[in-house]
Amino acid sequence: MTSKEEAIQNFDPNAPGASGDLFGLPFTPENAELILVPVPWEVTVSYHAGTAQGPEAILEASGQVDLFVKDIPDAWKLGIAMQPIPENLKVENKRLRELASQYIESLAEGGEVNPNNPVIAKINEACENLNIYVKSQTQKYLKEGKLVGLVGGDHSTPLGFLRALSEKYDRFGILQIDAHADLRKAYEGFTYSHASIMYNALKLPAVNRLVQFGIRDYCEEEVNVIQRAMGRVKTFFDEDIKAMQYEGKTWEAICKQIVHELPEYVYISFDIDGLDPKLCPNTGTPVAGGFEFHQVVYLVKQVVLSGKRIIGFDLNEVAPGETDWDANVGARLLYQLCNWMAVSNKKLSVIS
Repeated sequence: MTSKEEAIQNFDPNAPGASGDLFGLPFTPENAELILVPVPWEVTVSYHAGTAQGPEAILEASGQVDLFVKDIPDAWKLGIAMQPIPENLKVENKRLRELASQYIESLAEGGEVNPNNPVIAKINEACENLNIYVKSQTQKYLKEGKLVGLVGGDHSTPLGFLRALSEKYDRFGILQIDAHADLRKAYEGFTYSHASIMYNALKLPAVNRLVQFGIRDYCEEEVNVIQRAMGRVKTFFDEDIKAMQYEGKTWEAICKQIVHELPEYVYISFDIDGLDPKLCPNTGTPVAGGFEFHQVVYLVKQVVLSGKRIIGFDLNEVAPGETDWDANVGARLLYQLCNWMAVSNKKLSVIS
C-alpha cells in the first residue's frame, strides 16, 4: 500500500485532475485522513428525484476543482478519499423508489396516509437497514481515528452517521444549513423521510442543540416542534436573516450570532437547497431565497475560527440534472467542508 507521504511526494497539485479520483487526488481510504461515505439513496423524496445520483455526479465534477485554497495552502495534502459508490444501494434505491413513487402519487391524487399500508412498512424497514449500514461504515472509520463526512443522496441519509457519533460523543450540536426545517414526524407515513431527518436526530440524547440556518419552507407542525423544544432548537429563518441584512447588520455579526448558539462539538448537516436556487436548480425541492456560496463558506469558517470542533458533516440533495452545474457547485462546497473540518481538528493550518 502506498503511504500518504509517498502519495504526496509523487503528486503534482498543479496538473490536470485525474478522472476517477475524488478531486483528482492520489489518496485511498487506506491512507487518507478524511473519508467520505457515499450514500446514493432517495427512496422517500417527495418532489423531484435525482439526488441518488449526487455522489457519482460530484465525483465526476470534482476533477475540475483547483486544489489551492488561499487560507489553507497545504489543503490538498490532508488526504481526502471517497469510498467506492455501493452498486447494491443504487439497485435497491431504484427498486424501492419506484414503489414509493406510486404510493406518493396516490397521496397527491387525494389518498390518505395509512400506517398499515404494506408499502410503508417495506420502505420503513429498508430505510432502517440503510441507517444500520451507514452507522457501521462511518463508525468503522471513526474508530480508526479518521475524519468522516457523508455524501448523499437525500437528506434522510445521515441518520446512521449521527447515531455513530452519538456513541462517540456525549453531547454535540448540529448546524443545519437548509431551506426546510425537516422536523415533520413520519412525513407521508415514512418514518425515515428526508423531511423528518431533524425530527429523528432530536431523538438522540447526545444531540443537545440544533441550530437551523436559512429555513424558509416549513409548516405549522414544525413550528410547534421548535417551540416545544424549550431552547434545544434555535432557528434562524431566512426572512429574519435577510431583514437583519436590510437593516444594516453585517454578515460577520450575523454569523457570530449563529456560532454563539453552537456547543463545542458541531456536526454540519448541509442540504444544498440552503443555497440560492441558481446554484442548485436541479435539487429535489428548490425554494426561492437562500444564500450565496461564499456566504455559507464564511459561516463555516467562523464556526472553525471560533474554536469549535467539527466532528462530522454531510452534504445532501445534490441532483445533477441535464448539466454538471449542481455537481460542480457541490464538489467545490464539499472541498471547503473537508478542509475546514480538518482545520478544526488541527489536521491543517490556516495562514494569518
